[in-house]
Amino acid sequence: MKLNLALLLLPLTATAFSATAPKTYTFDKSEAIFKEAKELMPGGVSSPVRAFKSVGGNPVVFDRVKGAYAWDVDNNEYIDYVGTWGPAILGHADDDVLAAVTETMQKGTSFGAPCPLENELAKMVIDAVPSVEMVRFTNSGTEACMGMIRLVRAFTGREKVIKFEGCYHGHADSFLVQAGSGVATLGLPDSPGVPKAATQSTLCAKYGDLDSVEELLKTGDVAAVILEPVVGNSGFIRPTKEFLQGCRDLSTKYGALLVFDEVMTGFRVSYGGAQQYFGVTPDVTTMGKVIGGGLPVGAYGGRRDIMEMVAPAGPMYQAGTLSGNPLAMRAGIETLKKLKQPGQHDKLEANSKKLVEGIVAAAKEAGHAATGGYAGGMWGFFFCDGPVTCFADAEKADAAKFGRWHRAMLERGVYLAPSVFEAGFMSLAHTDEDIEKTLAIAKEVLATL
Repeated sequence: MKLNLALLLLPLTATAFSATAPKTYTFDKSEAIFKEAKELMPGGVSSPVRAFKSVGGNPVVFDRVKGAYAWDVDNNEYIDYVGTWGPAILGHADDDVLAAVTETMQKGTSFGAPCPLENELAKMVIDAVPSVEMVRFTNSGTEACMGMIRLVRAFTGREKVIKFEGCYHGHADSFLVQAGSGVATLGLPDSPGVPKAATQSTLCAKYGDLDSVEELLKTGDVAAVILEPVVGNSGFIRPTKEFLQGCRDLSTKYGALLVFDEVMTGFRVSYGGAQQYFGVTPDVTTMGKVIGGGLPVGAYGGRRDIMEMVAPAGPMYQAGTLSGNPLAMRAGIETLKKLKQPGQHDKLEANSKKLVEGIVAAAKEAGHAATGGYAGGMWGFFFCDGPVTCFADAEKADAAKFGRWHRAMLERGVYLAPSVFEAGFMSLAHTDEDIEKTLAIAKEVLATL
């Protein structure tokens, strides 16, 4: 069936759909579509975590989204805390972003040539992110991290990189080592098909443990220390500033670069990312999600002397046919314009705090061990006693209970990430009413687990 793209991009009004969830949820159409999808695509999905493998049952199939809400093909309505895995920080299908993309689309969907919108978004990123003096756009966070790892090795002349257990930096071969997120969700410590040689130079430290970082740095030949400055792929784990500053100091001491993977945290925990939020500046930063306003995008940037290693300015090669796509650039520009307005991230953090603290309190009241945290518009919780400071701690959480919690919340109209190893996301479209309704449903569900 062919779809009219112009119709899909027409702005949706806030009153287009009912704000009241149906009393009884049925999933007949979702079940039928997903059954067909499994014959057409591996596991029936285009990205593994969507398959609901770790929470049980089949996924719901989305039909449309708007603001803080999503509707599936059975017309069930959900308060959505996944937000297309982070990019929908303004809320889904923001009218101004849609209008800007529709206007830009009239000029064409792709150029494969320089575009003034690239300059505009690049300047916004450089102005916002403390570590970034130059930036290269890509099509995904994985691509950004692939370019980044090649760059840090080219700049330092060293081969080894240090990552952290449970941190995910895309699905490139060298990063699929103790990678958290979808890999952990599927119970795969690594991935078949990754050559041993591809991971021999990847060293794994324990998140939050500076001694483990220094022991690996002492081995020599380390190009970079790479980490999620707030972990979102082992569930939500907030670091201490002392840990991040320690990584900064140790990297400098041993001549390695410090890389913050801010694909998830960039422009979400604060306008300048986690590095602004915590006041610790890396040498190189990877970005994605929010900077594309919901369209496919990625980027890596850093100090000018490092970035001038990238072709054609320097010898380190990386390219992409659709990089700097005008639609993604325009969506990102309009998104960042709104995010830059005063008080936006204060609102996101206040709502994240209210949601997490409410869920944890309700869980404890119902007799469950629970702990949680938040930073800006990013949050999460675990069914276990805290604190959770690393992937090993996250693995101790009650995953079976989380699966029951997830399904019960889904059937009552709350859409959460379908894995204990994924963070949740708050948007500016979520209202106090949405959060109060979520907490009321959570209290009801927690009493039944």
